[in-house]
Amino acid sequence: MAGRKDDEFRTLRIKKGDDLKTIYAKVRKSFTAAELARYADVDEPMYPTEKLLAELEAIDREESQKRKRKAKKA
Repeated sequence: MAGRKDDEFRTLRIKKGDDLKTIYAKVRKSFTAAELARYADVDEPMYPTEKLLAELEAIDREESQKRKRKAKKA
């Protein structure tokens, strides 16, 4: 039997009468620690929250100023 590749999709056997709750239970049961590690890569540097918040607030200020200018013109 050939070894599985990490990037390969696995097929999940689902019976025709299975409801959504049963399907989710089967998916949860088949989810492996290796898949979790692939999605939760901790080695990558995280984007600082404070910097993100400052950028979002700056964008919000700019957009609110634009809306105020448009309201004054109208």
